[in-house]
Amino acid sequence: MPEDRVPGETAFVILLGNAGPDMFRRFARERDPRRDAMDDWTRDVVSALARDLDARAVYPFDMDPPYPFLTWARRGGAGHVSPLGLNIHPTYGLWHAYRAALLFPVAFDLPVPRSGAHPCDSCLAKPCLSACPVHAFSPAGYDVPACAGHLKTSRGEACMSRGCLARHACPVGQGLGYAPAQAEFHMRAFLVARQ
Repeated sequence: MPEDRVPGETAFVILLGNAGPDMFRRFARERDPRRDAMDDWTRDVVSALARDLDARAVYPFDMDPPYPFLTWARRGGAGHVSPLGLNIHPTYGLWHAYRAALLFPVAFDLPVPRSGAHPCDSCLAKPCLSACPVHAFSPAGYDVPACAGHLKTSRGEACMSRGCLARHACPVGQGLGYAPAQAEFHMRAFLVARQ
């Protein structure tokens, strides 16, 4: 579909990402999270993999606007749109992300995964919608300036040290939440990207 913006020579896309804290642990073993960017580490690791597989690697952080990784994931059966606008997976909840994609000029005969039932349909309380201290999530979309502004104040310390409180409020995938070091790393990267 044209809105997918898949490059014309591509016949198959494999998304690469993480669910839970394991990828960050590997990154922290191989690089210093206090000074190294995860984007650089991702590019190094995935570029080598792409060369080995004769694929083209693309990254959500290399293009403006980025390729629609979340749309690709949903088309491939990897989740649904949550009330927050983030993709939610029936097992991993909001604790998954896509760091890269491998584009192949040939198609593979693989079964299409099923996305399963939308976990938000059975969640009556929807605690994710009321957990954000600045109400950054609404039907109008994600208020990035409100979120970033809050993180820069002392009132935003809980969000900086634990990560997004709205994500934490979601009952799906609770055991996969990020540890404080990973949460703070990502929140600091979010603020740097907004400068």
